[in-house]
Amino acid sequence: MSEQASEALDEQSRWLLVSDVDQTLTGDLAALHQFIEVTERTPNLLVCLNSSRPAVSVAKTLAEIGRPFEPDALITAMGTEIRLHGEELSAWSRQFAGWDRRLVDDVMRELGYRPHRAELQTRWKASFIVPRGEDQRRAAEALDGTGIGVCIVVSGESDFDVMPPGAGKDRAALFLSRHLHLKLDRMIVAGDSRNDLSMFEVARRGIVVGNARHELRDAVTGWPGVYMAQAAYAAGVLEGLRHWGVVEGGEPKSVVLSESKRNRLSRG
Repeated sequence: MSEQASEALDEQSRWLLVSDVDQTLTGDLAALHQFIEVTERTPNLLVCLNSSRPAVSVAKTLAEIGRPFEPDALITAMGTEIRLHGEELSAWSRQFAGWDRRLVDDVMRELGYRPHRAELQTRWKASFIVPRGEDQRRAAEALDGTGIGVCIVVSGESDFDVMPPGAGKDRAALFLSRHLHLKLDRMIVAGDSRNDLSMFEVARRGIVVGNARHELRDAVTGWPGVYMAQAAYAAGVLEGLRHWGVVEGGEPKSVVLSESKRNRLSRG
């Protein structure tokens, strides 16, 4: 959707979907293609991809899905980067200008924790492999002791991301919705893992895909406004959008996961 077309929509009728990428939209290529087809013919729906990975890495994924897909917005690098219609929202990233990640790297190197590969690192997002439990507590305490100010997000068995204060998938999503002059109840979030939890904490409507990890499912079970999809990956996001009355259409092409298979995937 062009910027002119989106601006022409009645603000009261617009929806904003803020969705994680890896294992939320990706994982079932046929379902992802259907998601693209359905959302492209839903003119009052703005699609924002919200990924912990940097923009360059997300762009590589989009180039490999086998058909053109241009989301309206991108939130990347764990909420430190926002692009709307391809243009960076500098008003967002300007707040991080004085943060020096070299201090983070020095601390983590001294503690002996390895960084993730270079394509997952940015100026304002430092990613490391830190085992869950005591190691993560030790790293967090050491970083806090520097006094530089950090926002830490952990997920999975050992993903440990460090950003400046004020960053995060949740804060970036809220900034984007305000920038678009959308009320909070017109934003829907979708995710599969614990690093998506902060989005569910600030949104009034959410979609947990059928393949989501227990770390997210257990955290949001019973929350008002959270829809637990049966279908996995992008088909689950479409199922949730139908539940919230945003899109119309038939059943997803993806097969609904059995309970045993859903449990296996959610532990991955």
